[in-house]
Amino acid sequence: MSTPNVEKHEFQAEIKQLLDIVIHSLYTEKEIFVRELISNASDALEKLRHLKLTEKEIFDKDLELEIKISTDDTANTITIQDFGIGMTKEELVKSLGTIAHSGSKQFLEALKEGGSKNDNLIGQFGVGFYSAFMAADEVKVYSRSWKEGEPGHVWTSTGAGSYEVEEVEGQRRGTKIVLSLKEDAKTFASDSTIKEIIKRYSSFVQFPINLNGEKVNTIDALWLRGKSDIKDEEYTEFYKFQANAWDEPRYRLHFSADAPLAIKALLFVPQENPERAGFGRIDPAVALYCRKVLIDSKPTELLPEWMRFAKGVVDSEDLPLNISRETMQDRSLIQKLGRVITKRFLKFLSEEAKKRPDAYQEFFDKFGFFLKEGVAIDMTYKDELSKLLYFESSAQEKGKKTSLADYVSRMKDEQKEIYYITGQNRESIESGPYLEGFKARGLEVLFLYEPVDEYVMSNLREYEEKTLVSADQGDLKLDDAPQPPSEGSLSEDESKALCTWLKETIGERVKEVKVSERLVNSPAMALTPDAMSSQMRRMMQQMGQGSGMPTEVLFEINPRHALMINLNTQRESNPDLAKLIALQAFDNSMVAAGLLEDPKDMVSRMYEILSQASETK
Repeated sequence: MSTPNVEKHEFQAEIKQLLDIVIHSLYTEKEIFVRELISNASDALEKLRHLKLTEKEIFDKDLELEIKISTDDTANTITIQDFGIGMTKEELVKSLGTIAHSGSKQFLEALKEGGSKNDNLIGQFGVGFYSAFMAADEVKVYSRSWKEGEPGHVWTSTGAGSYEVEEVEGQRRGTKIVLSLKEDAKTFASDSTIKEIIKRYSSFVQFPINLNGEKVNTIDALWLRGKSDIKDEEYTEFYKFQANAWDEPRYRLHFSADAPLAIKALLFVPQENPERAGFGRIDPAVALYCRKVLIDSKPTELLPEWMRFAKGVVDSEDLPLNISRETMQDRSLIQKLGRVITKRFLKFLSEEAKKRPDAYQEFFDKFGFFLKEGVAIDMTYKDELSKLLYFESSAQEKGKKTSLADYVSRMKDEQKEIYYITGQNRESIESGPYLEGFKARGLEVLFLYEPVDEYVMSNLREYEEKTLVSADQGDLKLDDAPQPPSEGSLSEDESKALCTWLKETIGERVKEVKVSERLVNSPAMALTPDAMSSQMRRMMQQMGQGSGMPTEVLFEINPRHALMINLNTQRESNPDLAKLIALQAFDNSMVAAGLLEDPKDMVSRMYEILSQASETK
């Protein structure tokens, strides 16, 4: 039999539909109900705090503004209580049983109009409370309004179609929600489970959250405070908490913006790059919040992929979120938010590079790969990122790096190209033949050591209207430069004749043999007419894309070098040995260019040359 003062109500049809959707299909994880109820409790406390500024008569005026949570693994219950604004009987009925305040009618109409396509366009409907029924067989909501003279009431429902409202005595101001947990949700009666959920989703709620008498949210939401009020130690503590890190941050960027969106952001760059240390690809780690409530700890669409090394928090109250706070309602807004943050971060790095160049170079040594990746794949930020790239250069001592802007500032007046060359390291580049012509002409060349550098240059193509050109490109034209005198240098006719003979001797492996305008000290070099470097070609071969790739090779010789002078003589006096030397010189140059795939013939030929050279007569 019903108690006389208990009123029984049927949920409106829309609420029944809403409950079915929330319980069975809207949320992906049951634990979300904890976040939703804490968020509602925080909202109620915030409203009460504002009321205190305008209202003199407030019931239970001296109650602390806090959230209390208690778990009981014997009774299998969890209780979430706030001392906020509270609700009258009429407000309980309107907020929890009808469509008047929940926004559920608009939610359901949105679903009806667009079908499943609109299931992520269900904005701020304020119906997170109903997520409680995912985990509870029965939900009791005890509430008493802030208004003096209003009695307390308890709202009770199993979520099956009806609810009851009853007046109760001794209720404090605010709302207390008691969940009797389902059999498969008993884990939520565990202190440790709830603590972990609170720390994950609600660590930065501005009011104290006490779980079974212990304050859980001990970390302040620093991003909402003014920079002048925050000590370095507080930033470090927050970084360690947010990034799950042990070190101190290398950089931090704390900023806010009002337009085009309200943004408060706190970003960090760690000391070390885990990808560089071989720990595999890292996940995005700039968490997205809305009014201090976690929306996504690893949002993949917020920032460009190359910014995945950044840690921190972005908070925007302008985001229209869907009912579960798990998916953004308007993707274009998220992209707009991401653009503002990315541009601000790039500006910050640019300022650091100018103000503290040594510290920036240390950063670039660790994290430069990410910026290069951005230049190679991200057209949106390619130009801004290119200004942050640093490379070693023939004009700088080993270990020192230069920017593209600094390179341009040192260019000759008539120079229209920025030259670069790829190689394993500085020593291999400087010992090879490709740098000689540039040194002779006083032209600076950038040294590129990483495989991604080739993609960077091919995607960038030019910088400040200067074309980026590979120094080992076959069709490269350089201005004439004075050549060092060499006794017995081949004449023009002798050089042409030697080139013709070499082409016939080497055969189809070479497209053209000609006198080099670039060689100074080396006897010969192999070039390809395309812009693909040897390093790029090797990388493609390792990826299984370059095997059997036809390579047109240009072979350039230095007519002033003793090897070519002697070879020209040998081809008449000892044609068999001359042929071996010619083929060996070609293969040597192919090795230097990274174009020789199978060294078997080269090794055999070398032994034959050594054998003939060791013969005594």
